[in-house]
Amino acid sequence: MDERPRVLVVDDEPFIRDMLADFLGLEGFEVQTADDGQSALEHIQRESYDLVLSDLKMPRMGGIELLESLTRIAPNTVAIIMTGFGTVETAIDAMKRGAYDYILKPFRVDEVMLVVKRGLERRRLAAENLRLKEAVSLYSVSEAIAASLSLDEVLHTLANVAQSELLSDIVSIWVEDGEGGYTERSSRVRTPTLERGLLAGTWEPLAFVEHFGLKSYALERAKSTTRFFQSPPEPECQSLLAVPMLMQGRVLGWVVAASCTRTIVFDEGQRKLMSIVVSRAAAAIENAKLYEDLRATFRQTIRGLAQAIDKMDRYTAGHSERVAAYAMFLARKLALPENSVEVVRQSALMHDIGKIGCVMNLNKPGKLTGDEYEVFKRHPGYGRDILEPITFLHPLIPGVHLHHERWDGRGYPLGMRGNDVPVIARLISVADTYDAMTSDRAYRRALPHEVAVSEIERCAGAQFDPDVAIVFTEQIESYREEMRGLGEKVPE
Repeated sequence: MDERPRVLVVDDEPFIRDMLADFLGLEGFEVQTADDGQSALEHIQRESYDLVLSDLKMPRMGGIELLESLTRIAPNTVAIIMTGFGTVETAIDAMKRGAYDYILKPFRVDEVMLVVKRGLERRRLAAENLRLKEAVSLYSVSEAIAASLSLDEVLHTLANVAQSELLSDIVSIWVEDGEGGYTERSSRVRTPTLERGLLAGTWEPLAFVEHFGLKSYALERAKSTTRFFQSPPEPECQSLLAVPMLMQGRVLGWVVAASCTRTIVFDEGQRKLMSIVVSRAAAAIENAKLYEDLRATFRQTIRGLAQAIDKMDRYTAGHSERVAAYAMFLARKLALPENSVEVVRQSALMHDIGKIGCVMNLNKPGKLTGDEYEVFKRHPGYGRDILEPITFLHPLIPGVHLHHERWDGRGYPLGMRGNDVPVIARLISVADTYDAMTSDRAYRRALPHEVAVSEIERCAGAQFDPDVAIVFTEQIESYREEMRGLGEKVPE
């Protein structure tokens, strides 16, 4: 492949045109010529050039008009303007419009060679800076992708990179659905106009697999891209880049970018850049999918254990689910981070797991005897012991073990006081007490909602964290209204 710098000489005087072409050729450049700006544009639209050396005054299209077109269709090409005496101001204006330099006629050939070489060196340095910027960007993106175990976050980062680095109009990321097909999991559309021109499911993802196999590919012809759309976008696609996410020879999915802008055509450098990013993302996506499966199993395990607890007696059916709902509501009202809200929910679901170890009838009519109450008080410790051997359940232990502690230090099992009690346990304490009061038990009927709220209000600062109790009593009605709106039953 010829890697010599490519130069286009544009001048309406054949002698100057041919002379420059000969000298530039002797200096090792690959040279083409054009007799005016219009002919030069036709050359530039067919193939790329590193540098254009153009006269200022020419028939049909002069140097200024050519320069303006060049900045649109080939912004990385270096432009040098040649001009006769008396038009220096015009030449300076050309530089303001993007020309690298100007040469006055008549000129010495060695002066032209010096300016041309300086212009090409500037282009080389600019390309190196761009590659360095891309490398830094690639490193930071790769680190962000590798650090995340969230599939949505990885795909979000990937879509942003595809749009910002490629200047693409459309980005679509497809991930295998586990049933032999692919589902669109993330997408970007640059403008509302383009969005209106697209239909849902406009891509034909299996066409990528059939056409490319396991290769990434850049298509630069609009007609070649139509096979990849169910409904082609408006305006039509000018360039398309499809990169597979591969893991051990398996296609996890595809990152597809499209340009509907005539001046933006994807090139080999961009294909390589996205191939590296997508390759790094593929491993992260596989890990994220495994993590999603693990989290789903985790959630199912917790829900199953919570249901097992509630099945111990018909009076406790649904108790753990309701406590979890109240505790989540409280956690959000107290502005806890969403990951902490999820730990609150899971801890609340599991808060009574220790009752499995209490070999007694905890819901018999009437009060528990002193001995029975002492057995009952062991269930938080039993809960901790049950969760302790299971590493991934450790974050739930504080809520399970300490939800019967009190703000005044008179609770159990450790007699902790005030803020020494973890906030998760303080939230579950309020939620657990409210649901216990507003639910039927073997030894009494459910208390009215107003009575339960008054009791929590009365015990604020003694049994309950006063801040948590106040938020609960002030906000519980809005939660009840929300539940009614969803058709859910709430305590009367």
